[in-house]
Amino acid sequence: MLLSVVVPCMNEEASIPMLVERLIAATDAWRGDTEIVLVDDGSTDDTWSAICAQCAEHSAIRGLKLSMNRGHQVALTAGLMAAKGERVFMLDADLQDPPELLSDMMAMMDRGYDVVYGRRSERKGESWFKKVTAHGFYRVLNRLSDVPIPNDTGDFRLVTRRALDAVLQMPERARFIRGMFAWAGYRQIGIEYIRDPRVAGETKYPLSKMIRFAFDAMASFSIKPLQIATRMAFLTLIVAALMGVYVFGSLILYNTVAGWASTVLIISFFSGIQLLTLGIMGEYLGRLYVEAKGRPLFFVDEQAGDAVEPVVEHIANHQ
Repeated sequence: MLLSVVVPCMNEEASIPMLVERLIAATDAWRGDTEIVLVDDGSTDDTWSAICAQCAEHSAIRGLKLSMNRGHQVALTAGLMAAKGERVFMLDADLQDPPELLSDMMAMMDRGYDVVYGRRSERKGESWFKKVTAHGFYRVLNRLSDVPIPNDTGDFRLVTRRALDAVLQMPERARFIRGMFAWAGYRQIGIEYIRDPRVAGETKYPLSKMIRFAFDAMASFSIKPLQIATRMAFLTLIVAALMGVYVFGSLILYNTVAGWASTVLIISFFSGIQLLTLGIMGEYLGRLYVEAKGRPLFFVDEQAGDAVEPVVEHIANHQ
């Protein structure tokens, strides 16, 4: 198998037919050597029925249904584990990332690159808040990360088998796929493109999930938040020492009584710093707890398409 296409799907019933149509057209040059793996991440609509219908119509399509919703990154990991191709192309089901860019990515890979990722030069159909926060996220992440992660990129990319196998060896549960490929190294290059609006449905990343995803990314590739917490602790000690000098000096020289406002302010300041520091430490400790349990990332509930048994065996070999 030359090429595998991996698409995680969550409540994408309306976009599945158009997704498959465009993927079939985009992979036509490699017909017969291509498989398309659609992963249903515990959808609550008829996404799985739509995937099964496409499997019945196109022999190149494989369907995997996870036992419950595990999140975008785990669903993508499930598809990557099932992929058999020497090159693996990954994108989302909403078609904001154009599958037609595959031919350009394949040409770049022919020149010796192991990872060809899409870099968003423009984001259509997104609010100013989403654009500003996304722009800031990648800049802050790179300031904190121990490895350089390309700005304005997602999981839209084409990778070689050796780059994929390197990432699949990483056992962490809080997965940040684009960062894991950056950490793996090898020869990488980006292609700029304009990100289109969703073809159907609604975003699966509300603000709460975006915040959690952002912290997962930072905690997975940096201990700098812990270092920042330590520095804040030292800063508060210095401030406390200066306040102590001021208080004792006031008592000796002026015989004044401290006011309640300054007392409340000091208590609030130190309490906030302490809670923030404990919260950061708790996030890292919680990740250690989750990793220590060693549970499987996911379970496959159903499969569809030709030769599904080897697909499951292929996943089992990676878990």
